Amino acid sequence: MSIKTHRRLIKIGSFVLGFGFLGALDGIIFHQLLQWHSVYMATDRSGQIVSDGLFHFAVTITLVIGGILLWVAGNPTAHNRGIRLLLGWFLIGGGIFNLTEGIINHHILQIHRVKPADPNPLLYDLAFLGLGVVLIVIGFIIKRNIETQQTSVNTL
Repeated sequence: MSIKTHRRLIKIGSFVLGFGFLGALDGIIFHQLLQWHSVYMATDRSGQIVSDGLFHFAVTITLVIGGILLWVAGNPTAHNRGIRLLLGWFLIGGGIFNLTEGIINHHILQIHRVKPADPNPLLYDLAFLGLGVVLIVIGFIIKRNIETQQTSVNTL
């Protein structure tokens, strides 16, 4: 496999795995442990459980796809700074999950809030989005450092 293909599979696989991982954390923490919300709140408890089940099923498929892509890519340490590449894109994928889910479900569709029973639910929604931005920024910093170092090596 060429280095370019190897890098591309690490990038895509890490992004998909990060996206699915943050989705799984959202489901485990907010839906199950804290029980703050379900995917679809405007229904009875049975409907909420079904909506959460469909969400968890989709997240599981996402995790499997990300894992398969990384498995096909092979050992990330075989590539120069492969672990940093994996970590950077993993964080970007997780941050994109938070932004996508937060903007679409919390604000556009308004099917749930992070903590709807709180007197100030917007604060929790904004913190959720803020975490997404922080993850993306950290991921891009890690990714940029890899690309900057490789560019300086290539120009020597």
